Amino acid sequence: MPREIEVKSVLNKTKKRDSWFLDDYTLNLYSSCSFNCLYCYIRGSKYGINLEDSLSVKTNSIEVLDKQLFSRAKKSQYGIIVLSSATDPYLQLEKKYELTREALKVIAKHKFPVHIITKSNLIERDFDLLHQIDKTAVLPDDLKNRLNNRGTIISFSFSTLDDKVAKIFEKGATKPTKRLEALNKTVNENFHSGVSLMPLLPFISDTTEHLDLLFSTFKASKVNYVLPATITLFGNSSADSKTLVINAIRKHFPELEDKYLNYFKTSSQMPTFYKKAFANKMKEMSKEYKINDRI
Repeated sequence: MPREIEVKSVLNKTKKRDSWFLDDYTLNLYSSCSFNCLYCYIRGSKYGINLEDSLSVKTNSIEVLDKQLFSRAKKSQYGIIVLSSATDPYLQLEKKYELTREALKVIAKHKFPVHIITKSNLIERDFDLLHQIDKTAVLPDDLKNRLNNRGTIISFSFSTLDDKVAKIFEKGATKPTKRLEALNKTVNENFHSGVSLMPLLPFISDTTEHLDLLFSTFKASKVNYVLPATITLFGNSSADSKTLVINAIRKHFPELEDKYLNYFKTSSQMPTFYKKAFANKMKEMSKEYKINDRI
């Protein structure tokens, strides 16, 4: 069972808006994550090997959010709220607690724009509120023309389209095939929608064959953008992402173990030569498939 906690603040103002995700604010209604992605950057001893064991529900978050947004709106401090930066807003327990749905009602009331980032198809439940926000949100002046006054952005996160591979690296998340169905529905609902292709898995989902599959699939889905990034792995303890991913590689892709060990031996990131080649390849793919690489 998740731990129920109360918080004094739930809306976080970012120091600088990220050029990828356009976050002026971040909102996390839950703590930790039952999707258990091995590569997740929040991993570490604080949450343990199984992230689901450390789940927390911020039970008073809606009341706190209402007060914080009232204060921000009163000062006309409108900005895009990203749900979520440190967990998924549509975990399985959202079906019980409905904090994300209630938060969207409050966000709509105060007319703030949102960017939803998710691996779940549960978002379909909230299309009604997301349409309301899309039509009535007040955007920051510098984003009005860039987003055509659209108040809702929806990004589905993928690291692969292969359900079997996803079962290894993101065991608790909605299957990519189901996620893709939700993405198509979102596009058909005429939301500003795209893909956070983060992280691509070296030598698994960043191969030419799989990249062609990814980009051709998302092109067919008529997404507005694809945001690709390579992997970053931290730490050497049993609960850290580097340890968990390399253990999974050792078990399921033993032919790749030496490469992963070599690349992450002294750094949390892939080597410079790889990152440069990756960036060039992503520009080529975006150009070839005529898909924007920014929101």
